[in-house]
Amino acid sequence: MFESFKKKFGKALNEENGQEIRKTEIEDNIRTILLESDVSFDTAERIISDLENFISGSKKRVSMKDVKHELRASVEEILRENETDIDLLNPPKKPMVILFLGINGTGKTTTVAKIANYLKANNKRVVVAASDTFRAGAIEQLSILCDRIGVHLIRHETGSDPASVAFDAIEHAHARNLDFVLIDSAGRMQTNKNLLEEMKKMKRVAKPDLTVLVLDAMIGQDAVHQAETFNKETPFDAVILTKLDTDARGGAILTISDQLKKPILFVGVGQEMGDLQPFDYNWYLERIMP
Repeated sequence: MFESFKKKFGKALNEENGQEIRKTEIEDNIRTILLESDVSFDTAERIISDLENFISGSKKRVSMKDVKHELRASVEEILRENETDIDLLNPPKKPMVILFLGINGTGKTTTVAKIANYLKANNKRVVVAASDTFRAGAIEQLSILCDRIGVHLIRHETGSDPASVAFDAIEHAHARNLDFVLIDSAGRMQTNKNLLEEMKKMKRVAKPDLTVLVLDAMIGQDAVHQAETFNKETPFDAVILTKLDTDARGGAILTISDQLKKPILFVGVGQEMGDLQPFDYNWYLERIMP
């Protein structure tokens, strides 16, 4: 995972190839590596600026070791800016209602089931609402996944009102003293006005305690554009990033952290139900830094 990113950094900052690096090489090499690894231009410029400020006033050449240390510190600062105290294993209320947003193809519906599986594995009682009522096969897909992991699903007929499904799931959770309600939602293109109106209605009815946007790491900087569009109409609190196991570049995490200013709660690292893990910036740093 992210092998290319780490390999490029390792080659550029290899201390065995010389203990020093020219100031101009930072711009020529590090910026190129960042951009090629799907880090946005603005985020790359921020990191380069940090490095240039670090060596400002120093001698003409600086040590590779110091540059490597400062590069890691700059990346870590970006990741730590959006740390969150959200702890799903210790919810602030019961039931805690979580609404999941995201367009088709991000892995949103599968992610809802993965979160349900994660919570159940940690002894939490969960119900899922199949509120993506218009996409062909969405209800059936979620039904199969919930059966597989042993979590109850509230579902209505295809084409029914998504908010009413969410409402029924919340009522179900209250009646049975459950810990969580996880609400799947429609995932048509984020520019579709009808979808955005559905999302607004869903939030009015469900009053979610947490709204999570599911983004696909493979689409890189387009994920930021999707998120900005959603946030204007249906503000969200946090992000889950999917398909990291197929993202060889790895820069999407940095771009999302820097530009969205939202915490990344979980990352998807495979196709199985257990292939979802809480995001840990140290885990990420170890995979991209030499």
